[in-house]
Amino acid sequence: MWRQAFAAMLLAVSIGYFYHSNPAFPEVAVRYLTKTLQSLSSCLQGSSSTATIEQTISSAWDTLITAPATQWTRVAVGVNTCVDVVVTGVGLLQALAIDPGTGLDHEVLHSKEDLKETFIHYMEKGAATERFYSDKESFQRIARAASEYPGAQHFVGGNAALIGQKLATNPHVTVLLCGPVGPKLQELLADQIIVPAESLQGTDEYHLILEYKAGDKWGSSQAPNANRFIFSHDMSNGEMSTLETFVGSMEEFQPQLVVLSGLHMMEGQGRELWEERLKEAVVTISDIPNEVPIHLELASMTDKDYMNSIMREQVLPIVNSIGLNEQELLFISQAGLGPHSQLPSWSGVPDVGQVSDILLWILKQHGRTDLESEADLTRIHFHTLAYHILATVDGFWANQVSAVSAGARVAGCQACGTQKIDVNRVVLKAPLEFHTSRDEPGQTMTLNPSEPVVVWHRENVSFYFTPVLVCKNPLRTVGLGDAISAEGLLYSEMAEQ
Repeated sequence: MWRQAFAAMLLAVSIGYFYHSNPAFPEVAVRYLTKTLQSLSSCLQGSSSTATIEQTISSAWDTLITAPATQWTRVAVGVNTCVDVVVTGVGLLQALAIDPGTGLDHEVLHSKEDLKETFIHYMEKGAATERFYSDKESFQRIARAASEYPGAQHFVGGNAALIGQKLATNPHVTVLLCGPVGPKLQELLADQIIVPAESLQGTDEYHLILEYKAGDKWGSSQAPNANRFIFSHDMSNGEMSTLETFVGSMEEFQPQLVVLSGLHMMEGQGRELWEERLKEAVVTISDIPNEVPIHLELASMTDKDYMNSIMREQVLPIVNSIGLNEQELLFISQAGLGPHSQLPSWSGVPDVGQVSDILLWILKQHGRTDLESEADLTRIHFHTLAYHILATVDGFWANQVSAVSAGARVAGCQACGTQKIDVNRVVLKAPLEFHTSRDEPGQTMTLNPSEPVVVWHRENVSFYFTPVLVCKNPLRTVGLGDAISAEGLLYSEMAEQ
């Protein structure tokens, strides 16, 4: 607005100067300049009622988002489920009499000291992560303290249960949920979710969610933005013990879509267990009929050998779609020595060109980007705080402009706890201009708020980019990725081959 005001002032001075210093200055020019000044003045007066960029994007999404021609009505979801205990991270650690210190990442937590150092490491980055806590008795003591901490809340937890719960909000969708379901979780699940009897167990698996807000401090550490730190001692989910039950339930349920999650939980069980179990998982997943698409939801992992096994043992090629965030995307590239794998971590908002390079590499390495490939992977839903990208192999998926928009819209709604985007509570953090590649000559794209989905093509892969309207003061960050993936799937459809 200040630029408009400066231009109006400069124009007014110019009119006065030319008119008084040169009486011969054409009157028609004076009238033209005066009219221009009046128009600028009107714009300035009306600027207070002009839509903000957030309002423009939100309204554009509402127009863009349309239901697919063919919608899923029966979705099977498994296999990691639990009860989330959500507490204030710094407050709980202080209640456990843990002193602040310096951050250090641990792949597996063996003690409260490991917990403290890893929590600080990720809080200072403002990054989400998930860890396995190896000491059962120590974890149970921490879990009791968390449940009794003032303000502690209990929610449906685990990627599968969260995705199932989100899908069940659509009245046209029936959800089969398979995973370790105890009494508390069963009480929290939506009524329209079907749980096989074989999945029910006498006790719940608990996951502790340590949340922090932007600006939260502990000692010399401060969080740059809101996020959460998750840890658990979860053996049922860690061994994917209900996977066979899950696949066995499909013959009777006859799903149109399968959503699989929980592979990351096996990482903390030790190499000997996950090597054998991963092979069994591939055989079991392969029993799902070929005509039923499979979406795999990934989560935080730290063992490069394990990540390589997921790729090497043909997990990625036997699923049709995957969902992941910026940490998981970069870790896949680091494990497989892909594009930009030399980056230790993202610095601020992940560069769109670098993200695009890695997405294309994954689809070319593990997907069906050529006619000779026998892989099934044709879709990746990438989400980070500031923006989302859907990358799909041409000819396999439809309605992806709606899908990526719906995923971004639900992120702003769920974080703020609102049914619709509240433009006063969100802010745009996505880049307004970006490159589509950093590895090769790419395009420079500009975001138009009135048309907030930017589309580009690389080889036979289409990329759909849209910003996120980030909640300024999020009420809850847990499960955002699961809600995003679920919403994106609801608006997606497989193209007929």
